[in-house]
Amino acid sequence: MLNTALDVDTVRTRLKTTPPMKSVRFHGRGDIRIDEIEEPVCGKGQVKVRPAFVGICGSDIHEFTGGPVLIPDKPHPVTGTKYPVTMGHEFSGIVEEVAEGITHVRPGQRVVVRPTIFDRSCCSCNQGYEWCCENIGFIGLSGYGGGLAKYIVAPGEHFYPIPDNVPLDTAALVEPMAVAWHAVNLSPFKSGDHTLLVGGGPVGIGVVQILKLQGAKTIIVAEPMEKRRQFALEQGATHAINPLEEDVVTEVKKITDEKGVDVTFDSAGVENALQGAIQATRIHGTIVNIAVWEKRPKVGVNELMYHEVKYTGAALYDESAFRRVIEAISYGQLNPEKMITDKIKLDDVVEKGFKTLVEDRDEHCKILVDVQA
Repeated sequence: MLNTALDVDTVRTRLKTTPPMKSVRFHGRGDIRIDEIEEPVCGKGQVKVRPAFVGICGSDIHEFTGGPVLIPDKPHPVTGTKYPVTMGHEFSGIVEEVAEGITHVRPGQRVVVRPTIFDRSCCSCNQGYEWCCENIGFIGLSGYGGGLAKYIVAPGEHFYPIPDNVPLDTAALVEPMAVAWHAVNLSPFKSGDHTLLVGGGPVGIGVVQILKLQGAKTIIVAEPMEKRRQFALEQGATHAINPLEEDVVTEVKKITDEKGVDVTFDSAGVENALQGAIQATRIHGTIVNIAVWEKRPKVGVNELMYHEVKYTGAALYDESAFRRVIEAISYGQLNPEKMITDKIKLDDVVEKGFKTLVEDRDEHCKILVDVQA
């Protein structure tokens, strides 16, 4: 059994003797390297985890192609970290060690990370909206290390046990599914509604699964990539439109008897797609933005105003959404493992992971890094 409590002398000794380990770190735009860094030491209030599977997220790709975006270029207000940082915020793993007083997880237990970091003192946190923290950060982007390394040490509150029937590779998808769950729950969607999803990436496919679970009448997906359209149909979409060849507004009106959809979810973050989404949404309908935009768009405010369409953002997730997704996967209500299109080794993460998702996105939904392979 591993020692669960560390005294000061032990920590000092380990700081001097811990071997180097591989870590995938962001050094700047287009510059992600596999570095050798010191193995982290488990301190007060912390948990040490051996990551198993790590998903490469759209946010990671934004950092690779246009960063730093969320990665801090000056010390983060909570973690004090700036790049280079170890990446990987969607991951599962096995607990290696826990500090004294940590009781909700134990060594040897399988866990998933809830990576959101918040300051607990800003106006948003004081109102109970920690996921909208003014100093929001993420494990794997803003400090405390990340999943793309042999080990990670972070405050214990970030790790959640996963049921025995949830495989570690599937558990790595809890985080993006929680984003999708929160977006649907934040919206006014109700069973029997017509819905439109703009963008068929991993979070979008999560939205499709959740809308199907909650009884959507129609789930229309607008996505230019053929394989992603087919994938959306396999996951529960009722219609898939190629916006490069078909007029999205015309097709949506045809499907909904000229009414338009009740709720639109935008996971693409593309200006032209947003303009079409506004026109495809019915009077008094709602558009929910889930996308992280690299460039500020022009918005057709007059169309929103004349049709009294609500436009809102869905930022991350609260704890209840995160736990509910774990339960839904365990109960077989959600099947995110179908989103996994490849598994790669840590040494191949740049060429077969980041570069592949930039250059050949049509072939993949979610690439997982098998850290221990």
